[in-house]
Amino acid sequence: MLQCSIHGAEDLRIEDVPCPQPGPDQALVKMGAAGICGSDMHYFRHGQIGKFKIQEPLIPGHEASGVIAALGANVTGLDEGQRVAINPSHPCGECSRCREGRENLCDSMFFLGSASVFPHAQGMFREYFLISAKQCIPVSKQVSLEELALSEPLSVGLHAVNRAGNLCGKRVLISGSGTIGCMVLLAAKLDGAEQVTMVDVLEEPLAIARKVGADQTLCVKPSAVPSPELTNEFDVAFEVSGAASALGNCIELVRRGGTIVQVGTLPVEGIHLFANQIMVKELDIRGSMRFGNVFSRAVRLLENQRLNVKPILTGRFPIAEAAKALQLAFDKTVSMKVQIVAD
Repeated sequence: MLQCSIHGAEDLRIEDVPCPQPGPDQALVKMGAAGICGSDMHYFRHGQIGKFKIQEPLIPGHEASGVIAALGANVTGLDEGQRVAINPSHPCGECSRCREGRENLCDSMFFLGSASVFPHAQGMFREYFLISAKQCIPVSKQVSLEELALSEPLSVGLHAVNRAGNLCGKRVLISGSGTIGCMVLLAAKLDGAEQVTMVDVLEEPLAIARKVGADQTLCVKPSAVPSPELTNEFDVAFEVSGAASALGNCIELVRRGGTIVQVGTLPVEGIHLFANQIMVKELDIRGSMRFGNVFSRAVRLLENQRLNVKPILTGRFPIAEAAKALQLAFDKTVSMKVQIVAD
């Protein structure tokens, strides 16, 4: 079987390896679709994301769906041939954060496709992969495997909205209209947001944001100065782009007593902010890391066709063309969510 691995910056290799067999409590899954995330792109381009550096060959990919190919001993609730979404998050369940119900902050998190631990948590850009049966969420309705693979980014959006608190009737700003920005948009609308404004430096992702429900979109120049067109004060702002200037703009644009949720990964070297505004306006700034216990909800929302995610899907490539797929994913003028799919 073929698998894709990253050995360092710009060093991606397609390898032919033996197909594994499931052990007790495991499932062997034939990959259906696996989305390319910003973290996968960072690993490919830079050999790291934030402080997480590749120290051994890393198989990327943490947004995946597939079909059960074989089951190990003791597995119940799954059948061969069943379609599943894969939850890439495997918390320990024992640390203080897990006991608080904040599993996404687990002290010993094992998150697939990540160099955050060593040996690395290998991901799912491969034709077949082994996974704990508990991480497989089966579906019975006829949602496509490509849509089902969006369960993970949708979970990120749902978690970010949960971090913001009740959005019913509120005016929301989302800075960055890529895949996660659009997922935050869908989750905010689901939570009752009255108006959602999307901001980006490119028109193409904003066009997709309009298709999935943005009330207002604005293309701005990269700048530390808020656009004069954004005159309304927002109740809640989600910074998703990871741009330092965008966080500064959110601080300026949110109303007094408002809330900012930081979702994007900011530069590892740090940023400069006019932080006194946080005090003067008495702002709440909250982080949002991956996702908590919302994955099953994301799967059911997609399974039941509650959300229109099809406009987000803009490309699909076989594993053998993974490098081409990653290069396309970098070009936000022609792509949003590019996926690796089984041949």
